[in-house]
Amino acid sequence: MKRSILHSQTLKDLAKPWLGPIVSLAALLMLGAFGYRLTEGWDWGDCLWMVLITISTIGFGEVEPLSAEGRIVTVLIVGGGLVVVQLTLQRLLRLIESGYFRRMSELRFRRMIRSMQDHVILCGYGRIGKEISEQLQSEGVQTLIVELNPSRTKAAEDKGLKALLADATLDETLLLAGLNQCRSLVVTLPNDAANLYVVLSARSLNPRCRLIARAESEEAANKLKLAGASVVVSPYVAAGRTMAATALRPIAVDFMDLLAGSQCEIEEFLLTSDQRKFEDLKNRSLSGLELGRQSGALILAIRDGSKLIANPGRDVELGPGQLLIALGSKSQLSRLSKLLGNTLINVEKVSG
Repeated sequence: MKRSILHSQTLKDLAKPWLGPIVSLAALLMLGAFGYRLTEGWDWGDCLWMVLITISTIGFGEVEPLSAEGRIVTVLIVGGGLVVVQLTLQRLLRLIESGYFRRMSELRFRRMIRSMQDHVILCGYGRIGKEISEQLQSEGVQTLIVELNPSRTKAAEDKGLKALLADATLDETLLLAGLNQCRSLVVTLPNDAANLYVVLSARSLNPRCRLIARAESEEAANKLKLAGASVVVSPYVAAGRTMAATALRPIAVDFMDLLAGSQCEIEEFLLTSDQRKFEDLKNRSLSGLELGRQSGALILAIRDGSKLIANPGRDVELGPGQLLIALGSKSQLSRLSKLLGNTLINVEKVSG
């Protein structure tokens, strides 16, 4: 409600500078038309047309030959038009100097941001942020960059990304970026303190938002998790694990790279802990539900508490609180989500 009031007030402030020129032009039109009506006796349409071509100096011929009084009215209209044009030009120059049109552009950009849904907010457009944004762009995911450095903001815009020049540590910035309607928030600011501050702010503003944060050290990673980060990634640890995996299991790493460039995705399906919602299922086993056959998706694993069942067999049964990890196209995963019905409470994308 407060934001709506502020938005309305901003529109009024932006419209106010044009009130004077518009009123002056309208007054000139009406007075000029009244003058022709009084001196020439024309109908109102001809009177207004004559005033319009006189002010705009289009050069069309007169509606009808003017009387001496009509010519006086024309001279007054020309003089009044010059005054109105001069005042309008002066107002335009003042508006340019005061940054009026920049504020107009910002207002349009903010309205565009408010219309975004299910997007990813990326705080920080450094080397890691650029790589993340490129991956998201390749997947066709709407991405909003929040960056305080003007040159980096410009670089993001040159790449075709929507970029907000603002401080990500401010609550106002996160709300403006659409924290309440985004799919996830990724924080890659250059220092751990700033990342921690953003995570704390975001978690307090939207407890259900998925938060992914960068950490430079193990201590920072622990603090970010305590602050409410859903996932904490250390570039050095991640790079080391990837290099080790490449040395030990190159085929698996190549498969993940291939998967990232395909139409397939891996998603997590979190099942409800409410036992009553499983009563409608006549058969809880994978063979009885026929999830794979009906959806086309592949169930890779099922996490039941601390236990992970990889490549689950057909006799494995679904139960409350389990997490299903499935591979498939968007349409296949969507069908799987519908098949799970009321037992499903959340879906998270792992990779795609």
